[in-house]
Formats: sequence, structure tokens, C-alpha cells
Amino acid sequence: MLTSLIAFIIVIAVCVVVHEYGHYITAKILGVQVHEFAFGMGPAVLQYRNKKNNMLWSWRLLPVGGFCRLAGMNEEEDGEEVLSGMGFDEQPAWKRFLILLNGSLFNLILAVLLMAVFLYGHGVLDMNSTKLGEIMPGFPSESAGLRVGDEVLSINGGKVTRWREMSERIRTEALKNEAVTLEIKRGDEIMTVDINIPLSEEYGRPMLGISPSHVRYGLVMAFKSSLGYTYKMTSMMMRGFYELITRRQEADVTGPVGIASMSGKAIREGVWDFITFIAIIALNLGILNLFPIPALDGGRLLFVLIEMIFRRRLPERVENWIHMAGFALLISLMILITCKDVYNLFFVH
Repeated sequence: MLTSLIAFIIVIAVCVVVHEYGHYITAKILGVQVHEFAFGMGPAVLQYRNKKNNMLWSWRLLPVGGFCRLAGMNEEEDGEEVLSGMGFDEQPAWKRFLILLNGSLFNLILAVLLMAVFLYGHGVLDMNSTKLGEIMPGFPSESAGLRVGDEVLSINGGKVTRWREMSERIRTEALKNEAVTLEIKRGDEIMTVDINIPLSEEYGRPMLGISPSHVRYGLVMAFKSSLGYTYKMTSMMMRGFYELITRRQEADVTGPVGIASMSGKAIREGVWDFITFIAIIALNLGILNLFPIPALDGGRLLFVLIEMIFRRRLPERVENWIHMAGFALLISLMILITCKDVYNLFFVH
């Protein structure tokens, strides 16, 4: 339980602080006054005020997330003044749009960087080749004398270049005839191996007993590949959201308790699993915040877009009311999801 709590705090702190830093640094670059940047939530434990710009840096009691408090967003505390022309609400629409957008953008950048670190430091299974990474004991691959590092060139005369293609062809050919001929490249030598691959009762399909090789990327390639992995994960998330909205699949939503449980599991699996988990949460946070839901950045972005299109700003009172209603709805939904997570944690086995 303690491990899960610590892991959860780390995940939320990293993802939320990076998100808020995206708002902060964009505001500073665009000349918008920042009242406070806080690490954590709740009462302030440590505070430092920069006399040059009168900005407050604070460390809060609860080490969960953080926030960036901009001037001109009706969040002024006693004694705080908004400098003329530097309030958020005084800025042109394009500046407000960038400030709101860049919180999520920084989450996406974090996800890309963490995936690059993972690909560079740990690596992944190489699904783009047919090189063998493991020979599983007790399977036909072992008895046939296959070795780690062997590269499969063809199966029953049909050339293969990628792991998935090779795996499917082995299964297809083995179902036709248990004897399968593999053309193997071992070093500079090309050889053929005849292997009998019977149907595995345990797995319900023919099993040769091999797994892909492991590959680590160089620094530049790791970054390039991380962009591809992040794009694929984003596409999968968007497809999942679409299927939920269109009711093509049941909702399986988790809240803080569920995330804490998954965080603990990830950190117990090792540092690399934990890094990828943080990348996934950062990506989720970035994408979800762009949804046009009141109280989220996406809802505020929608109002700014409407203003940019129609050259007219929604009355502040109306916009605030919409955001308050959206916030109340989100809190209610979060409470329901948390209750579901607690029930699953203690009563579902």
C-alpha cells in the first residue's frame, strides 16, 4: 500500500507539475504576470517570493501535483495586484490560446522524452526483423537446434521479413502440415531446417517456441522512434474514446485509487516499467485536458476559439458559470469512479 502511494505521488507530481510548467513558461514568454507557481496542494510549507517580478514560489503540504496561478483569472489573493496590460484576461485571444494549449503540449513532450529514454536505455522487442531472441526449452525450436541470433529468411519457400508476418506464416503452414521447412541465416551460413510443429494443447495452436530479439536504439533513433510510439498510443487512446462514446465497448474508467494501484504495480516491476507508465499517464493527461469539457483546458480553448472565429467574447459571468457547472460534474464523476475503484480493490478478486 505504501509503495503504491509513493509511486502515485511521483506519477501525479511529475505529470501535473510538467503540465503547469507548460502554462507558466508560455505565460512568462508572452509577458503575462504569474502570481504563484506551487509544488503540491494544500497549505504552504515553504515559500519564496522573487522580488524582481513579485512572483511566489511555494511548496505545499500535500505532495500531489501543483498549480500555476496567473494574474487576471480572478484568483488574486489579498494584497496581490494585476499589473496593467499583464493580466491573462487582457491578452489577445491567440496568446490566451497558446497559454492554455501548452500545458497539454508539455505533457505530450514529456511522454515523447520518456519513451526515448526507454528505447535508448532499455529497448524493445524487435518486431521489424525475424532474428531469434530466445529459444524456449521443451519446444520444437530447441529440439531442431535453432539458436539465438538465427534469422529466418523463408518458411516453406515463402520469404518473410518481419516477426508478425513470420509468426502467422509458421502457424498457417504448421496447420496444413506439421513438417515446416525454415530457411535460416546463421552468421554467413544459409541453411534449411525441417521442423515438426504439432498443435500445442496448452496454447491451442502450433507453437515453435521462439521469441523476438531485443534491440536498443541510439540516441537520435530513440527520439525518432519515440515519436512513432507516441503517435500510435495517441491513436489507440482516441480510438478507445470513440468506441466508448459510440458505445462499441463498455466503459472501463479508473480514478486516483485505480491509478495508485497501477502505479504501485508498475514500480514493483522495475524502473523501466515505471518510466513507461509515467509516459502513458502524461499522454492521457495531455489528451484528456484538450477535450472540450468545461473546467478543463479544452473547454477554455473552445471558448477562445469561438471568440477568434466570431470576434466576440462570451460574457465572463456566463463562461464562469459554465466552468463551475463542468467542474461540479467532473468532481461528481471522480467521486463515483473512486468509489468503484475502492470497491474493486477490496471486494473484487
